[in-house]
Amino acid sequence: MKILIVVGARPNFMKAAPLLKAIRSFNARRPEWTQEIVPFLVHTGQHYDAQMSDAFFTDLDLPKPVFLGVGSGSHAEQTAEILKRFEPVLLQEDADALVVVGDVNSTLACALVAAKLHSRAEGRPVIAHVEAGLRSLDRSMPEEINRILTDQVADLLFVSEESGMKNLRAEGISSERVFFVGNTMIDSLHEHEAKADRSRVLQRFGLEAGKYVLLTLHRAANVDDREAFVEVLEGLDRLAASHRILFPAHPRTQKQIHDCGLEAYFPKENKTWCAGFRLVEPQGYFDFLCLMKNARMVVTDSGGIQEETTALGIPCVTLRNNTERPITLQIGTNLLAGSRRDSIRAAVERQLSFHSRGVVPEKWDGKAAERIVHILVEKLGSQASIPAPLADSTFYEPRDI
Repeated sequence: MKILIVVGARPNFMKAAPLLKAIRSFNARRPEWTQEIVPFLVHTGQHYDAQMSDAFFTDLDLPKPVFLGVGSGSHAEQTAEILKRFEPVLLQEDADALVVVGDVNSTLACALVAAKLHSRAEGRPVIAHVEAGLRSLDRSMPEEINRILTDQVADLLFVSEESGMKNLRAEGISSERVFFVGNTMIDSLHEHEAKADRSRVLQRFGLEAGKYVLLTLHRAANVDDREAFVEVLEGLDRLAASHRILFPAHPRTQKQIHDCGLEAYFPKENKTWCAGFRLVEPQGYFDFLCLMKNARMVVTDSGGIQEETTALGIPCVTLRNNTERPITLQIGTNLLAGSRRDSIRAAVERQLSFHSRGVVPEKWDGKAAERIVHILVEKLGSQASIPAPLADSTFYEPRDI
């Protein structure tokens, strides 16, 4: 039973790694009457440099993938290149299932390639989407388009939070295709938290637990336009006056800082750094997890970081007007700040007084990948037909493992 798993960008690596571990675990203890699972990892190369890709493969013990080397480009260029390069791999490997994760261009493009094959006789695999059903209701976000279209062509939809089930129901997707399994990114967090605790990254940057703020920015709406970028930075000016703000910047964000002439906001490193922004290179998974876990607060425009801070009980301010992960707002760890300076300042002030209640979303227990593999084996092993996308109000939940 061959299962092809696709990754393309940094968040995908943390979501896919638990699946590979769960497959290894299944093979080690599988009943004699079941087939062995043969995993096959494809990396499209959306994130391709050492800091955004190689370090994560090492930290997460991911096997060497087939690397497509797509690289950067516009959304159209990147998606088209993935379509072109992935098709021969899919045809050659003749996988029983294709697993795509998250909402990046690789997710949609690879799902489309598989969906265009009309039958198993042509090598069409069962398409499974991990992290299905999340919706921001903002179609100006490229990720929202990727999420919606991937879910429409997927055969099996694995949901990480309750809102995903409601969204898929509203879109007319059959309940028999939808499974509430939990969050594989949180599987990675649970597995590697102890290693993160051994990181020396705080000492390297001269930080003390609970006495700094962690910042990440990468979304085009925040960093591509100089005026918008300045609005965000000035929204954080009062925070920067009283706190150290460590900013591991995505390479594209670093380029925008240079192109927009914003270097003055980020003074060069000095040994007496006690407040203000400090711009550093992207960090590996263990180091970044350590920085999140020990931060006074995290300010971000990332979707995955909203989830990780919720699991850790760390207050988070999200520099967006919406989120596809409403459970993080309901728990209270996350607060939407928008992108205007006054609303950012107000959100920061509120979250500085946040105290975690220790509440964790349902099924964020480190076993999501086990549930997914269990369902894949059950569906593929029995060669059960996948139902057409008909609306239904009842959702099946797999039994606990």
